[in-house]
Amino acid sequence: MKHYPVMLGEVIAALSPKAGETYIDGTFGNGGYSEAFLKAAKCHVIGLDRDPNVQCRATELAAAYDGRFTLIDTPFSKMDQLDSIEQVDAVILDIGVSSMQLDESERGFSFMRSGPLDMRMSQSGPSAEDAVNEMSRSDLEQIFRVYGEEKRARRAAELIVRARSESRIVTTGGLAELLEKGLGRTGKIHPATRVFQALRIFINDELRELYLGLCAAEAILKPGGRLIVVTFHSLEDRLVKRFIRRRSEAAKSGSRYQPELVQEGPSPSFNENRRSVVKPSEKELAENPRSRSAKLRCAIRSDRPAFIRDDALLPSVPFLEDYGWAA
Repeated sequence: MKHYPVMLGEVIAALSPKAGETYIDGTFGNGGYSEAFLKAAKCHVIGLDRDPNVQCRATELAAAYDGRFTLIDTPFSKMDQLDSIEQVDAVILDIGVSSMQLDESERGFSFMRSGPLDMRMSQSGPSAEDAVNEMSRSDLEQIFRVYGEEKRARRAAELIVRARSESRIVTTGGLAELLEKGLGRTGKIHPATRVFQALRIFINDELRELYLGLCAAEAILKPGGRLIVVTFHSLEDRLVKRFIRRRSEAAKSGSRYQPELVQEGPSPSFNENRRSVVKPSEKELAENPRSRSAKLRCAIRSDRPAFIRDDALLPSVPFLEDYGWAA
């Protein structure tokens, strides 16, 4: 399937590329955003990705654009810990699984093509196979309910625990068939969809990675720097929305009748773009159905210090380390 950089025109408009500026493409993938930025202005782009399969594409971009592109093998949550990165003019994050990963059956992200039950973006650490065969029923239920927003989470977990007692679940097709038979179809959405989403988010620690990535972007953006985030489902968008809102609100209380009342606390580290969330155009939806759930939010970095971490923004669910697993 053709690769589409989702909402590319809207991302370019929010970024407004300028010569001499430095941007971080925190989710490099197939390089669609990075190449568009490099074409738009004589800027410098630093791509980040934990997927080893993107190296060939990154080498092509570096050669084609006279060294203005660099790839760093790291999750975007650690961008503020890199010695080679100081302050930058923009951070762009396209959250979710790339078309390239979805279309490779051996990566195990999609049940549309049967393959090993993997789902690891970094291709290291525990896999989705480990999760479905080794996690407790109650933890599987909680992950399906929170990360997948699956109303039949308990039933899905029970089906998996019963099936694995007879033989290990090892393929995407096997898990999808089990869920389809046990849950039944009630609409257009395949009954395995939300369970697969939940497993992928859990195995790649996606929500915590996103939150830490937002904090890292806050730390390295220059005053006036742009934070641009494209999300694909409600959990991601809700986290980004709450992060930007909290970072953009002054530490004030009271009302219009008591404007002088101020509480102790940090000043806003971002100025929220007051335009409502941006969604794909009708033209893009027609050309790329996978963009239908995409939402874009952006904010401008102020000259105030970064906030401290606020882990209350994250849902309370099991994490990889709770099972002694390294990410």
